[in-house]
Amino acid sequence: MFLEALSHVIVLTLLLGTLHLLLWGTLLASLQYLRRQPQPVPQADVWPSLSVLIPARNEAANLRRLLPTLLRQDYPHFEVIVYDDGSDDATPFVLERYRFDRRLRVLRGEGPPPGWVGKVHALYQATRHARGTLYLFLDADTELLRTDALRHLVARYRALPPGSVATALPSLRGGGQLLVSLVPLMILAGLPWPLVRRLPHPLVGALNGQCWLIDATHYHRLEPHRRHKNEVLEDVQIGRYLKKHGLVPEMLDLRRELAVYMYPDLKAAWQGFRKNAYLLMGGRPLPFLLLWLGYGLTFVLAPLVWKPLLVSILGLKLVVDRLLGHPLWLSLLAPLSHLLAWALQLDSAWSHWRGRVRWKDRPVGQPGA
Repeated sequence: MFLEALSHVIVLTLLLGTLHLLLWGTLLASLQYLRRQPQPVPQADVWPSLSVLIPARNEAANLRRLLPTLLRQDYPHFEVIVYDDGSDDATPFVLERYRFDRRLRVLRGEGPPPGWVGKVHALYQATRHARGTLYLFLDADTELLRTDALRHLVARYRALPPGSVATALPSLRGGGQLLVSLVPLMILAGLPWPLVRRLPHPLVGALNGQCWLIDATHYHRLEPHRRHKNEVLEDVQIGRYLKKHGLVPEMLDLRRELAVYMYPDLKAAWQGFRKNAYLLMGGRPLPFLLLWLGYGLTFVLAPLVWKPLLVSILGLKLVVDRLLGHPLWLSLLAPLSHLLAWALQLDSAWSHWRGRVRWKDRPVGQPGA
């Protein structure tokens, strides 16, 4: 019995050690990928026209921060289209302040029709009115950190290989960092970005829905928002859909150009991630259970099996936190962050199964899905 139990522990230790080696390999490869991205070529005076498309539902506070930084941009030819999706806060009043700026157009709706998710419908409607040759999809909780941010983004996009879709690794600010700071870790250690172009499978690819840029011709040829009109995780599904049809997502390091204020505090972060954590982990009971157990073993229980894995957990978080400029104390609390995330995933699944997930006063997902 003792030898049998010991052999099980050894196998589990080897498995967890291999998983952590894969995580380190993926993270280091992704960091090298960010450093070796094509540099922008000198641009002529002719820049492509740009449409910046923003969904907004009860985003008054965020729009007060975003719109001034957006309308100060020195990009020569751009328009901003904000789709006010039935806001019942001060969003219409914030938008009214900029009514004399011809670059800003406001569209208003009263919620999505049946079968559509609100954000997806808002962006789809915005594309019906867009006139640019490039579409930049931008969340309302973002902020442009430099007046040349749009120039820099478009120049970086044009330096990518033909048939690319650009998405962003932004600076993450705001509250709830115990949970929010795990997002870049999962982006960089969970997906081998150097292989996205090399491996044809659509699963090896995704978008960050907070910011992505695509040629308007490609967009209207594939109409990704209409194709995924009922997806809460529309950015992940659209990234895979575009790659399946020959458009490769490329992650750009935009920490100096773009900040995202995802949530004001930990409570809001928990509520926000609750709507999609279950869907990120399969969206069905059996896949979720397997991935949930895998996450717990890898990031929460691993040090109980082999103590040196605690160093790996802290190190992974420290590397990403330093990249994003997060404080040391946040890295040292990595075990707590992962424990909270593990509990959040279970809460998300339970809430989805009971059909009690809501976001901005609207139901999300289907009960028992």
